[in-house]
Amino acid sequence: MASQSSLQVGQSYRGALLRGIFADSLTVFWGDWLDLRVRLPQVVASGLVSPLIYILGFGLGLGSAMQIQPPIGNSYLEFILPGMVALSSMTIGFGGTTFSICGERLYSKTFEEILLLPVHPLSLFLGKMLAGVVRGLMTSGSVLLIAVLFTRNFAFLHPLFLLLLVLNCAVFSGLGVIVGLNVKSLEGVGLLNNFLIVPMSFLGATFFDPATLPIALKAIVYLLPLTYTSIGLRAIVFQSLSEFPWYSIPILLIIAVVLSAIGAYQFAHQQD
Repeated sequence: MASQSSLQVGQSYRGALLRGIFADSLTVFWGDWLDLRVRLPQVVASGLVSPLIYILGFGLGLGSAMQIQPPIGNSYLEFILPGMVALSSMTIGFGGTTFSICGERLYSKTFEEILLLPVHPLSLFLGKMLAGVVRGLMTSGSVLLIAVLFTRNFAFLHPLFLLLLVLNCAVFSGLGVIVGLNVKSLEGVGLLNNFLIVPMSFLGATFFDPATLPIALKAIVYLLPLTYTSIGLRAIVFQSLSEFPWYSIPILLIIAVVLSAIGAYQFAHQQD
């Protein structure tokens, strides 16, 4: 009886802890949302520039001029549109989150107030990550609208498509939180962006089908989280569910969980 009672107490404690972490995460997120909502047009517009340039330059320009026949889809423009949605969510999810935390740490000096909050470190990470997810969804939602208007294909609004998009936002927002906690200057952010995000924009299966690559290059491409999002989104739009790469969901989920553990540890030991 004593062991059963101890087990029930332990379960009740864990349940209360998880509810507390969730509630505190929403509180941290709400603080960021109050600042974010007054800058919605800038946030949405900032993440639209690169995808629109790629759509015009590669989809309508290069694809039409060279008459590229993609593996799936009716045109090269249609082929790259799911990748452009993934690209926009990655860019603003990472960049917006990183610059937001850097601004609080290095310029406004308000980040210490966040560290003093009597909440679990995981709540701090999740709250910041949720704000990044919202940023990514707002920007990618605009690209999504463009994709639907171009193709008249409502598979872009499939629940599985939206699930993958949220997971992609979570991965790169989580990465943005960790980078924001560690960089020492905005120059460091630019350096990491040039060596991490920009190469991934072109190598993350956004403009090509990784199945056609040689083994050595394929191994590199499949190390990138964006690859799993791009091929998954493309499969949802142009293929049947039986051909969907189901492994992409657990891979992105595992990466998000690992980043959460790292971010919580970082918040617990952060000193600014």
